[in-house]
Amino acid sequence: MEVFTRWRTWETARSDIAASGAHIDLDGLAPAVAAAERWHGDQRRPTGAPYVEHLLEALEVLVRGAEVTTPAVLSAAVLHDVVEDTPATLADVEAEFGPEVTELVDWVTKPPTAGAGRQAKRAGKAAYLRRLRDAPREAILVKLADRVSNVQTLDRMPPDFQRRYYAETITYIVPLAEHEPWFRTWYASWSAHFAHLQ
Repeated sequence: MEVFTRWRTWETARSDIAASGAHIDLDGLAPAVAAAERWHGDQRRPTGAPYVEHLLEALEVLVRGAEVTTPAVLSAAVLHDVVEDTPATLADVEAEFGPEVTELVDWVTKPPTAGAGRQAKRAGKAAYLRRLRDAPREAILVKLADRVSNVQTLDRMPPDFQRRYYAETITYIVPLAEHEPWFRTWYASWSAHFAHLQ
């Protein structure tokens, strides 16, 4: 199972992309990375890693793994959590990046559940994940890359979380990968690697 954790900084990502010869508009992507860094600030992931590392992992998955070059998809990948996890709004995203990127970010943003109980939060998340079946292909690519970043090191999470997240990924995310050959293969390898969590 390939793991995507090489791009911890934009400088590394930019250098790798330039060296690869991939047809990616780095100057067009840089403002999205800068905005994500600005909006997320010094936020950290549950693992303690700077939040931006997760966003760059999702980008790395799309570029190095799935060989995606579509500018809107790559920008949305690094912005995919700004509405969910920062004070930024969809209007803020649209003002800087236009309607196409904003639509993709909107598709992958979980609705707010502040103040809801555990059952309501779980039901809301399940509804959000089911709704992704109707998302455009570009939004699905962003979500697939986001989840690769989240599950590639699942063994670093608490055991009860591992089992729950594995089941959720198998139920809702793996079916989204069915029509994307690279992601289908990656998730098959991942599910076999973590099969003990079934």
